[in-house]
Amino acid sequence: MTYLLDTHVLLWAAGEPQRLTPETQNLLRDPATDLTFSTASIWEVVIKSALGRSDFRFDPRQLRDGLLRNGYGELAIRSDHTLAVGQLPPIHNDPFDRILVAQAQVENITLLTMDAQLARYPVAIRSV
Repeated sequence: MTYLLDTHVLLWAAGEPQRLTPETQNLLRDPATDLTFSTASIWEVVIKSALGRSDFRFDPRQLRDGLLRNGYGELAIRSDHTLAVGQLPPIHNDPFDRILVAQAQVENITLLTMDAQLARYPVAIRSV
């Protein structure tokens, strides 16, 4: 199965895996699981780390390089993803989360998140 990791799951998987449940850690280590990150997540880390957010203390370039070295796929933002954002119900106001939901929907993959609000979208979402 292919999972698109939301930004916080991605950051914790990369730098603080102990913050994830043992079940989630096992899922991320399972060789049958294809893990993907969005360029939107890297963009979010760039912006929020530059703003000094304590929960985004990651070097975005090192994060991306490490993810690619560890076999994560990278999902670029395409125009069909951005158009799909306009079709989403107004459940969540965060533009980064909304593009992740739209990407999961368009690509027909499951979004892995800890955000209960995202789980309300009518797309494949797995809450961890």
